[in-house]
Amino acid sequence: MKQKNDSLKRVIVDFKKLTPEILALLVAKYPDGYDDDHIISFRNHHNDLIEAVEVTTEDTKYLVKVSSKLSVTMENYDEDDYEGFAGDNPEAVQPPKLNEEDENDT
Repeated sequence: MKQKNDSLKRVIVDFKKLTPEILALLVAKYPDGYDDDHIISFRNHHNDLIEAVEVTTEDTKYLVKVSSKLSVTMENYDEDDYEGFAGDNPEAVQPPKLNEEDENDT
């Protein structure tokens, strides 16, 4: 039997393509941040190992690649920061300033 999630479009999202809408969904689903239990690991079509967290809309399942930039951005999320941007604008979500140790983790 086919499940509801089987018909969803699946999209892998890198931090560079993260939109305010997807960021808001992530923060709503993981208000205290994500941990190892939330991370999904899979291989892409290049056979690279990808680690991601999942959020779902009515028609799409987003697999957002895990990185230190994502963690910091979720921790510092403020809805007001994205007020003047369209929900689907990936340029609205700017990379956070990271210390040198965190940058090596991306």
